[in-house]
Amino acid sequence: MAKFISVVKFIVKEGEDSNFTESMKKFVNPEGVISRKVIKTGDRSYCSMVEWVNEESLANARQQMIAYLDTVRDLLEEISPELGVTDPASGPLIIDEQGLITSPGGTISGKIKT
Repeated sequence: MAKFISVVKFIVKEGEDSNFTESMKKFVNPEGVISRKVIKTGDRSYCSMVEWVNEESLANARQQMIAYLDTVRDLLEEISPELGVTDPASGPLIIDEQGLITSPGGTISGKIKT
């Protein structure tokens, strides 16, 4: 079974960045998480990227993740009426390239796993 990736974008309300990041640090990864990364993509925008062992693991963790979202929902701006406070995307991992950056701005070397 293929690994699975989920990505969720957030926009944090003015003045709530530290509360949001502290909450994200305390989040307990559900069963089936291989890795989780959160990046700051703009002034108040963030993106969470989670690698799962498979799609079933993500499906099994959905209620836990919704429960967590409910604890930070008041820190987030509505992205749109259709999306609410998150912009999620997920799918099977099709390229897995790992490598090391030798210096800032340097090149990445590594093997591609398919």
